Amino acid sequence: MKKIFLLLLVSIFNLSCSSEASSSNTPQEQMYFPPNNGSTTWETKTIANLGWNQNAVQPLLDYLQLKNSKSFMILVNGRIVMENYFNGHTATTLWKWNSAGKTLTTTVTGIAEQEGFINTNHKVSDYLGTGWTSAPLNKENLITCKNLLSMNSGLDDTLGDEVSPSNLKYLVDAGTRWAYHNVYVKLQDVVEQATGQSWNTYFNTKLRDKIGMSSNGFWYIGTGANLGLKIYFSTTRSMARFGLLALNNGTWNGTQIINSNYLNQATTTSQNINLAYGYLWWLNGKTSYHLPQTQLQFNGSLVASAPSDMYCALGKDDQKIYVVPSKKMVVIRMGDAADSANLALSNFDETLWTKISALYQ
Repeated sequence: MKKIFLLLLVSIFNLSCSSEASSSNTPQEQMYFPPNNGSTTWETKTIANLGWNQNAVQPLLDYLQLKNSKSFMILVNGRIVMENYFNGHTATTLWKWNSAGKTLTTTVTGIAEQEGFINTNHKVSDYLGTGWTSAPLNKENLITCKNLLSMNSGLDDTLGDEVSPSNLKYLVDAGTRWAYHNVYVKLQDVVEQATGQSWNTYFNTKLRDKIGMSSNGFWYIGTGANLGLKIYFSTTRSMARFGLLALNNGTWNGTQIINSNYLNQATTTSQNINLAYGYLWWLNGKTSYHLPQTQLQFNGSLVASAPSDMYCALGKDDQKIYVVPSKKMVVIRMGDAADSANLALSNFDETLWTKISALYQ
């Protein structure tokens, strides 16, 4: 009996030790949010703290330098793990998001919807009036705000970036064709008309200032052949703050900035043509994808070397926001084109993620 009692005590002790060891090996670190007061304070985490491979750092930095990068950041649980600047770029230098900024429009559109100003299921002409395109009225009235978010407006994408009515021509019915098209910027007009505020004012008060993005960021307004085009410029850390908001399902330090259900929809396949596209967000891990300026379907995942749950904001000349929920990770890259000019995805993504994954695999 005494022997059985001793064995029982040993068993309980071992179980307790095993539990403690397991707990210490998988710490549940709290998500960190940098302060919104304009300070440069931002908590960090080292490669060693994470148990990552220090030997993989320099090959990654060498590749980024080689490929015309200006800045690079990795956040894990909101903390900076890597922050590097190249070729004279600094933490205070502003740089263009290009089409990675489409996701800013997605987010502000969602905020306007949650505040009751718009309904993305409604047709665009409910907000802009008829004649915002040169399509026949019955065809124009098929186009909803959600079609603009999903890139399936049915308008002709071959006519350039200008979004004047004369340049927005009917091609097919809305919802029947996916094509990467600058017409999404009309959502900014929808927000202005519905809220009665300028795009800048609504963006700044409802998104930028709520998550502490630097106030010196600005929207470039296109003219001439780029009439209607709006491109955001900011620091790398401002871009990282936006990625951190996305990682946290629209919540910033306990405050819900954008409805999590809407953000989940935005980062889920939005139509049945391009499975790798949500609401202006690109989605990894799907069975096929389409790319800008082509109607071809490519089989396989968008970035095979990256985690399958990754979603990303991709801009011309390799502006990148990668969000990886399974790893609580945000990755930012700003710079010139890695190889040649491109609109979204490039071979750079695949090689870059091979080198990033070498850090933690």
